Amino acid sequence: MNNFSDTNFEAGVDEAGRGSLAGPITAAAVILPNNYRNKALKDSKKLSEKKRMELKVIIENESVDFAVFSVPSSTIDKINILNSTIRAMHGALDNLKTTPNYIIIDGNRFKKFKNINYKCIVKGDNKFQNIAAASILAKTYRDLFMIEQHKRFPYFGWNKNKGYGTKFHIKNIYKYGLTKLHRRSFIIKKSQIKLEL
Repeated sequence: MNNFSDTNFEAGVDEAGRGSLAGPITAAAVILPNNYRNKALKDSKKLSEKKRMELKVIIENESVDFAVFSVPSSTIDKINILNSTIRAMHGALDNLKTTPNYIIIDGNRFKKFKNINYKCIVKGDNKFQNIAAASILAKTYRDLFMIEQHKRFPYFGWNKNKGYGTKFHIKNIYKYGLTKLHRRSFIIKKSQIKLEL
């Protein structure tokens, strides 16, 4: 893994929570020092929860700059998940104290931010350290939020499933109903799929 350009101000961007039934979509932007290397940095989904939390602290301490931004379920239902993902990414970039002069994004969809050149990279979290770092921050911040929300709504197992559509979560949606953290547009699609079967 390496950095895409020769600058200290290249931001890696990634998101977490795109496919979840409840909770926000969360994006992170990370600028790492030039030639930074940490072999442990990889796609957050390939790391244990314990390892992600350890790396969260390292990234926060060793990055040039980082920022995290979330878009809530109510907005996702209004403007759709793709637009919400891009809004979260722009929000994270906007909250950086250091303005990047290049941006690399995990995935294949993005809208230009402040006229800064960018490149979308499929599976970028496996290829570039700054995207991997963003992946870890987005995931850990979102997970901590969902664990906190589990205290308010303990019926859905968010401390374990983080809002994703496990059998336990879906079963208890039917039993207890929706909270304001649920994405109604996602629930409707899920129930339509069930009805078609």
